[in-house]
Amino acid sequence: MTATHRITTPFDANSTAAEVIAGVDLTGRRAVVTGASSGIGVETARALAGAGAEVVLAVRDTEAGHSTAEDIAATTGSELLTVAPLDLSDLPSVSTFTAAWEGPLHILVNNAGVMATPETRTPRGWELQFATNHLGHFALATGLHEALSRAGDARVVSVSSSGHLRSPVVFEDIDFRERRYDPWIAYGQSKTANVLFAVEAAKRWASDGITANALMPGGIRTNLQRHITEEELERARAAAARRGAAVNWKTPEQGAATSVLLAASPLVEGVTGRYFEDCDEAEPSAPGVPRGVAPYALDPGAAARLWELSERLLAE
Repeated sequence: MTATHRITTPFDANSTAAEVIAGVDLTGRRAVVTGASSGIGVETARALAGAGAEVVLAVRDTEAGHSTAEDIAATTGSELLTVAPLDLSDLPSVSTFTAAWEGPLHILVNNAGVMATPETRTPRGWELQFATNHLGHFALATGLHEALSRAGDARVVSVSSSGHLRSPVVFEDIDFRERRYDPWIAYGQSKTANVLFAVEAAKRWASDGITANALMPGGIRTNLQRHITEEELERARAAAARRGAAVNWKTPEQGAATSVLLAASPLVEGVTGRYFEDCDEAEPSAPGVPRGVAPYALDPGAAARLWELSERLLAE
């Protein structure tokens, strides 16, 4: 990532996806949104469809996906909505999705994810959060690279989290074989990986006209928190308040705003390899403050190492 000025926009934490994309015409452009049947994925897909894009809802639960597509069609008038099965924790599912893709792809929003799950491993023995949040999306994006290149000016958006501040990628023990499993540390590691992916993709794919950025959507009450109790959520809110951080929940429409900004706004055209929150490029994090971006998440050495490791893991 080159050292240039910090990107800011007229939008903020209260802005909605609809406000961010107002006046943008995506006619003729094709988008994939993972996890588009719930939470901010729904509102990301809705905003892109409302601006005229052809949107593929890539989801595990296709019944929920079709219900969501009907809702989006009703609110936007769009007839360019498709539902496709995709389970990011299952590599054959990802391969099936990428192999079936034809033609260019202009927008890829890596939105799906799991949070703070009980210790679980995939059939390959990978820790579930790293496998789903990072490796599945890595396989998806690299599998769609040719389609993204064909677009000429494609954008890849990786939904990360302030949770990345909890942990760098611990290359020596990614799958918690040597250390005690902690669901939040595992989540943090996977969210750091989302940022590192964008950093390295920005470098490797620049000559293809592809930009890649990561973001923190904000705190939104969605199905993502299904493994977390109300008591845990309240403790987290109280701890954030003690550190002087905002503790208000965003609506899903507000939570999708930064994703949509990076996916479609002319304000960030050509911007790549960066991490955004509340519709602005994030500032460096400060100790004890749950905002900003950790230096290790933007480290080009770690980004290159993660990319090479990811390729090796998928090849195995």
